Amino acid sequence: MKLVNPIKVIILFLSFYACSFILPVSANTSKPVEHNIIVGAEQVEQYLPQLKGKNVALVVNQTSKVFDEHLVDVLLKNDIDIKMIFAPEHGFRGNRDAGEKFDSSIDTKTGIPLVSLYGKNRKPSLSTMKNLDVIIFDIQDVGVRFYTYISTMHYMMEAAADAGVEFMVLDRPNPNGAFVDGPILEEEFRSFVGMHPIPLLHGMTVAELALMIKGEGWLTSEKELSLTVHKVQYYQRNYPYSLPIKPSPNLPNAHSIALYPSLAFFEATPVSIGRGTPFPFQVIGHENIHIGGFNFTPVSMPGTASKPKFMNIRVQGEDLRQVVSHGLNLRYILSWYKAFAEREVTFFNSPKFMDKLAGTDKLRKAIMAGKSAEQIRLSWRAGIIDFKQKRKPYLLYH
Repeated sequence: MKLVNPIKVIILFLSFYACSFILPVSANTSKPVEHNIIVGAEQVEQYLPQLKGKNVALVVNQTSKVFDEHLVDVLLKNDIDIKMIFAPEHGFRGNRDAGEKFDSSIDTKTGIPLVSLYGKNRKPSLSTMKNLDVIIFDIQDVGVRFYTYISTMHYMMEAAADAGVEFMVLDRPNPNGAFVDGPILEEEFRSFVGMHPIPLLHGMTVAELALMIKGEGWLTSEKELSLTVHKVQYYQRNYPYSLPIKPSPNLPNAHSIALYPSLAFFEATPVSIGRGTPFPFQVIGHENIHIGGFNFTPVSMPGTASKPKFMNIRVQGEDLRQVVSHGLNLRYILSWYKAFAEREVTFFNSPKFMDKLAGTDKLRKAIMAGKSAEQIRLSWRAGIIDFKQKRKPYLLYH
């Protein structure tokens, strides 16, 4: 009988044993297995002990999920004392139109007071913050400067610092995290749709931004903020990430989120980008001036677009639902501006709003001067290089 080499047996056993495990990220691939990403809110065992016996407030919306449950429900089940919920743009349930103001109220499901951060006051008073110990921020962002959730986070960080309340960020991936592009915001164009001197696409998560906002001294509070962040596990910023829940009413899918940085400029023009249709931020159209042959008719959609441009009017333009789009694409705004200019029709009918969205008036003026996309990008290249250096100390992911 032939004897089996015991060394070979051991090697075979170890090989089989090693192959029986699936690692979160393979060493031989640059892409993640997406379901292995664990967002900050899902790491309950890490932050729950920090909340026991404390008066807690939340800045949350419909995206604040812990697997299949809302963060509010998870905390209540664990006997966390939630004193109030701060509701950002689009509301706690995410069913308010863009720009729709709403008052504070009571959540009908839980009986917890809802404090509006998108009405008369975007920053709570010291009296509102009285008796709070911890504020948790857990909202899905899309990585674009004019998306107002990061402005809400800034104001809440200031309120927390003023009141001596701890601020905790439960991090989530940035679906546009692989891109750093666009002009740096200039101070004179600072507004609620752009508060920080960062590019239009900043490539950071909300936790990284919170660290930068504090570290760069962008808070106006004279008191030091106590800031805690909980990272996303098994995540890198160049990983693709499809959001399980739409982050706001008019960003219904991954394609709209990818096109959002490029198409939001049309909000400052007479052109429709599909509000009032099933495919907002995925089409471009106008009643009289056309690029492309796709037709659509915006209608009133309460909770999404109550009064969209060209309501009940057939418009014609481009269908981008099958177009691959990444980062900031200037082609759309440049080509539509040219079409309007050839007809001698005003394109930027809200120039001040355009400049707020861009964070500068230089982009609008460059478009009107006939600059090419390459020339425009060259104008903000130095600012992006400086920003990438400045953000390095605050990055949590490769």
